[in-house]
Amino acid sequence: MSTTQKIAIVAALEREIRPLVKSWRLHEREHAGRRFRFYESDHAVLTCGGIGAEPARRAAEAIIALYQPVVIYSAGFAGALDRKQHIGDIIVPRRIINANDGSSIDTGQGEGILVSFASVATPEQKAKLADSYAAQVVDMEAAAVARAAEARGVRFAAVKAVSDESDFSLPVIDAFIDAEGQFKTTAFALFTAVRPWTWGSTLRLARNSRLASQALCSWIEQMDVSKLFASEPHVPHTLESLR
Repeated sequence: MSTTQKIAIVAALEREIRPLVKSWRLHEREHAGRRFRFYESDHAVLTCGGIGAEPARRAAEAIIALYQPVVIYSAGFAGALDRKQHIGDIIVPRRIINANDGSSIDTGQGEGILVSFASVATPEQKAKLADSYAAQVVDMEAAAVARAAEARGVRFAAVKAVSDESDFSLPVIDAFIDAEGQFKTTAFALFTAVRPWTWGSTLRLARNSRLASQALCSWIEQMDVSKLFASEPHVPHTLESLR
């Protein structure tokens, strides 16, 4: 079993990256009293920490400690804040902002701004985030992964696929995320089954998620590793608070 990989990837849920890792080697390893599932290829390792900042932080710390990567990516789905962003669009943001405290991390590559928010954003919240931070997309995990990388001197980057557009009202999701950041699929299915008015948005979300997953996995598969390491690694640094 490999214990070092150049590229580490932290996603939230396996449904985001399932097409990518279907042929990767699977290993379970322990860190800080928790078990993690790691998918390994010849040049990368990936783990799914769960939804939210704390699960993402724990997964990032585990993958850094166990694999000593040169660069760690926060990869997964994001909501569009800009009407120009559409389902399946790939965003490699230059700056990551933590909406909780206003801190910002410059990744040294890519362009645009991603803001990490504490909950699933409604269209109204998306509009406020876009106005406050001039950001293009919102997620829940990137800032936590970035902070873990910064604390350990590891290069950080993010790649996100748009899974919901700026005006899309997501089904009630927050109530079905447990303390470990896992989505309670069965409970959600039972909840929506008896609420026909939620079927349309739920089916649309499922379709959009499939498209976003395909786009994200295709981007990662085509990542040019030789170009990624052609220059000196850039370790992220925290900028002053934007508030």
